[in-house]
Formats: sequence, C-alpha cells, structure tokens
Amino acid sequence: MLNKQGFDLWANDYDKTVQISEENNAYPFAGYKEILNTIYNEVMSQKEAKVLDIGLGTGILASKLYTNNHHVDGIDFSSKMIEIAKEKMPEANLVEWDISDGLPPKMVENKYDFIISTYTLHHLSDQDKVSFIKQLRSILNENGKVLIGDISFETRADLEVCYEDNRDKWDEDEYYFVNEELASSLEADCIVIYKQISHCGGVFIIANK
Repeated sequence: MLNKQGFDLWANDYDKTVQISEENNAYPFAGYKEILNTIYNEVMSQKEAKVLDIGLGTGILASKLYTNNHHVDGIDFSSKMIEIAKEKMPEANLVEWDISDGLPPKMVENKYDFIISTYTLHHLSDQDKVSFIKQLRSILNENGKVLIGDISFETRADLEVCYEDNRDKWDEDEYYFVNEELASSLEADCIVIYKQISHCGGVFIIANK
C-alpha cells in the first residue's frame, strides 16, 4: 500500500494511471468514470449542496461539483494531491489529514448534505470502515447521504473471483468492500443501497432513517 510520500510522488501521474486501468476495464479502476458520474448525478439532484469529499485526490469529482455552485470541503493525506486540487478549487476548504485518525475536529462541527468518497476507504480495515461511516453519518444534515464509490463486490465469492483473476496485481494491504458484509455490520437505523457498476467496483448510498 502506498504511504503518504508514495501518493505525493504519484500525484502528477495518478489520473493517467486511473484512465489506463479504466479504459482496459481492468482491476482496480474498471467502471471508474461511471462510478464518479453516479455520485455526481446524486449530488446534482440538489442545488448548492454542502459537500465533504473524503480523500479528494486531485479533485476530479469535487471540482466538477465546485464549478456547479456546490460548497466543497475536502480532506486528503497527500499534500501534493491537495495542491493540485486547490488549483481547480481556490475557494474550497481543503485540509491535509489522515482518515485513520477519524475526521478533522473542525469538520466534526459541520453538517453536510452529501459526504462523498471515491477509492479511499479501502485503506481502512473492515471494522474501521464501519466506525468511520458511523462518524460520517453523525455529521449529515437531515436527508443527507454518504456516497462511496470504491473497489467493491456484492458478495465475498465475487471478490474471490476477482482476486483469482488478478493475483499478480492484487494489493494485499487493501480491504475491499463486500456489500452483504457491510450492510449487516452497519446499524439498523440506516439505509444502505449498493449499485454494482463494474466487475470490481460500485457505489454505496448510505442514509439515516
């Protein structure tokens, strides 16, 4: 797994790497554009929403929301990624932060209409994902949603098939979402909708009841 320094070095080439994987319909970024577009359309259903982007990277998705008059806050643990994103969104509130420590204290004081995260939360263990999503739900506005696009599978069997097909490039330090397991681990007072987009990726829509 890349550490902070690794992502800083990867920042300038990140988008190109994603594009090659996506165009070849290959693990890990197959379906990348459709995943981002699904989240984009969900946020665009509301005008001038307050959005928090967890692991915003170079701001590919957040900048499109920003230019459509949404208020964007964002966090990423790569200072170089934030630097690139800041050029696209000069007025956005972007913070360098490692989500293994939860959320930045100042952002816990806010409320958001949408909390989005793409290809970031797989760096957390399954147990830590559940705890982190619980924290995210606590800062949603009424009718707010957590939107997660990531490497993910409907069942553990689906994940195993993908693993067998991609042993040579599988990242053993990452923890990929399995819908049937996540849904059963989250509290009964939330709604979880999962959309499988590609053979290795999908979108979660999580809301409070």
